[in-house]
Amino acid sequence: MMKFDDEDKKMAISVILLLGLVSALGDITYEGARSVYGPYLKLLGANALIVGIVTGTGEFLASAARIPVGFIIDRTSKPWFLTILGYGMLASVPLLAITGKWQIAALLIILERTGKAIRSPGKDTILSHVSKKIGTGLGFGLHELLDQIGGIIGPLIFTFVISFAGSYKKGFILMWIPAILTVIFVIYARSKVTNPAELEKNTKNASKNVDLLNKNFSRQYLYYMLFIFFAMLGFANYPIISYYFLVQKVLNEDIIPLLYALAMAVDGISAVFIGKFYDKKGFLSLAVLPISIFLMTFMAFSNMPVLAIVSMLIWGFITSIQETTMRSVIADITYISERGKAFGVFSAVTGFSMFLGSTIFGYLYAHSINFIFLYSIIAEMIALFWYVLFVRSSR
Repeated sequence: MMKFDDEDKKMAISVILLLGLVSALGDITYEGARSVYGPYLKLLGANALIVGIVTGTGEFLASAARIPVGFIIDRTSKPWFLTILGYGMLASVPLLAITGKWQIAALLIILERTGKAIRSPGKDTILSHVSKKIGTGLGFGLHELLDQIGGIIGPLIFTFVISFAGSYKKGFILMWIPAILTVIFVIYARSKVTNPAELEKNTKNASKNVDLLNKNFSRQYLYYMLFIFFAMLGFANYPIISYYFLVQKVLNEDIIPLLYALAMAVDGISAVFIGKFYDKKGFLSLAVLPISIFLMTFMAFSNMPVLAIVSMLIWGFITSIQETTMRSVIADITYISERGKAFGVFSAVTGFSMFLGSTIFGYLYAHSINFIFLYSIIAEMIALFWYVLFVRSSR
């Protein structure tokens, strides 16, 4: 029995590492592009409100699709197909090189986000199953660490291309390489374990997580979704922040994608520690999220270069929490049979919140930066209220 369990752990680690490689290649593709979405849309003629609406709409439409994707995964118990399909849609990133209008670029950006929506519930479901073998937080944290290697390399590629070639389009063309490799490796990962749910069913503490649900699952899940909604409502996405940096001349143009790479480095480096902290402290580790978001917002829109750089360090830390702790909670408060749907709803709530928040940030930016500060603190205070109810409901 011990030997069987050890073999399962080795298989779980193997799948986590492979999915980390897949995510790293995917991140080289789309995180590199995201680091310049704001400036690139501006170059094509879009204003701040359009940037906010486009990027926010991409997050919303992409996330809304995750609900039916999650239902399909739970119904078929086959998360791999949609995961592979979603990664295939990364082809929309290098296609940005042939656009000459912001409207076409907007459609491709939204298509790229939709691809993420299609693959994410499946990938998260697979990770939630295999991570039970080594600790949910640690599993998601290890994956995020590998994932962010790509998150660093992608923006660095664009930094290099912009600095030496002075062209966004050449950077997009280079993205064909990681986009194709991503699909190849995700197909290989599937060959390693075709039914990842079996790994969780063989985990000794799998039933413990189900027992935790028997008290107040629906109310607990609702409180958690409300907490996530308001926390992310006050979280400014990078395109709108980078637009602000560029227009207000807070930072030089070639520094903006480099700063994004720095944020991704913080995300990756802190992921394992954040994941292990969650495994040790549980839901209490979420308390830092609303506080960090407001602090980041205050610094990012302060018009001071030093604070702008520090804000991006915090931005990377927040993103790491989003990718590790926030997902680990879902894995620990849901049944195996409902995991895809739970991740789908979670992603849809997060996406709608970011869509609404991005639009509000873009609108407030056009009127007064002071309104942004007020808006952010109100959103995070409401988030803290729902956080308290969520923690109480889990006792």
